[in-house]
Amino acid sequence: MSGPLEGIRVIEVASWMFIPSGGSVLVDWGAEVIKVEPVTGGDPQRGLITSGLLPGGAGAVNFMIEQPNRGKRSVALDLTHPDGREALLKLVETADVFLTNYLPPIRRKLRIDTDDIRARNPNIVIARGSGAGPKGPDAEKGGYDGASFWARGGVGVTMPERPGGWPPGQPTPAFGDVMGGLTTAGAIAAALLKRERTGETSIVDVSLLATAMWQISPMIIASKLFGFSKIPQGDRTKSPNPGVGTYRTSDDRFISLILLQSDKHWDDFVVRLGVPDMATDPKFCDSGVRAQNAEECIGRLDAAFESQPLSYWKETLATFDGVWSPFQTLDELYDDVQVQANGYLPTMTAGNGDDVALVASPAQFDEVPIQVERAPEHGEQTELVLMELGYDWDQISALKESGAIL
Repeated sequence: MSGPLEGIRVIEVASWMFIPSGGSVLVDWGAEVIKVEPVTGGDPQRGLITSGLLPGGAGAVNFMIEQPNRGKRSVALDLTHPDGREALLKLVETADVFLTNYLPPIRRKLRIDTDDIRARNPNIVIARGSGAGPKGPDAEKGGYDGASFWARGGVGVTMPERPGGWPPGQPTPAFGDVMGGLTTAGAIAAALLKRERTGETSIVDVSLLATAMWQISPMIIASKLFGFSKIPQGDRTKSPNPGVGTYRTSDDRFISLILLQSDKHWDDFVVRLGVPDMATDPKFCDSGVRAQNAEECIGRLDAAFESQPLSYWKETLATFDGVWSPFQTLDELYDDVQVQANGYLPTMTAGNGDDVALVASPAQFDEVPIQVERAPEHGEQTELVLMELGYDWDQISALKESGAIL
């Protein structure tokens, strides 16, 4: 079954994770994405090892390239060379979307800014990713998710501080990038629909700052209304609803319990917990009295959960109608029955022959799981794509000799 963006061609002139991850979502949705990389080195993410997680040794799989670039084709062009730039513009003529996170000064210097692109293809959708948005004094400055999303966007102050009052670090690399990429893909799809219905094309802008603010929008609004600058760290033992919170098991694992309508589930819940008296005890029998006696109620629930390991609670609560979940470790996701049933970790065969699971973008169409293919090697499809544009072998050889292509 074809994807909803089947037949859409995207030219991606972008690097790192933010915008390329948006390109990978478009691939998941059926689009053809041609990744244009510099001749020297390619996307700098190909050599990024600051995370310390890149597997060592020759031929190792670079998962930080594979995840945001799977299924694309790579063309290596020197955009500072007139012939390299011309090859890009010929690609633009064939495309529906031009996707970039190059900074405005670089786009102007290379002459691949909005007017340049539109001059060759007036109907193309242009999508631009930035750190802080296309307007304002910082519009031409760079940004990464650790600064623009986590720090400037306020996400960091929604998390508990570290000892000494230090702000928390991001929980994972590219934490804001992948959300920004998903947002970009959705906006591109909307722009394509607008073009189809009205004939009007669009310039799409997504920034890491705006993505962060959307992510924590309830708290940003509340901060103005209630006069706080960061989320107050409350006392979990005084929660007005003991049915919502985190509880520790005897083997130091944790369970998230979300009984928003706690009265609906309470009697069955406390029986399963082995404290059936809490169903009829006048201090705990309904949500109103539980709020009044929250500390004692939570103490009883703590003691019950801490009496057994997580495996026991998984079995005991397996048929419970209320919402709960264990805090899973990253490796446990591979064995999660819902992850397996829905194909959320599809496998591709990497260039070295290893089978590697990647994470599917979250939207599925017609209940068909996402399928993924490996990311391209640097410039892997350069000659093939140029031949599709009408270049012959003599022209391609001349481009190689001049350094315009890899």
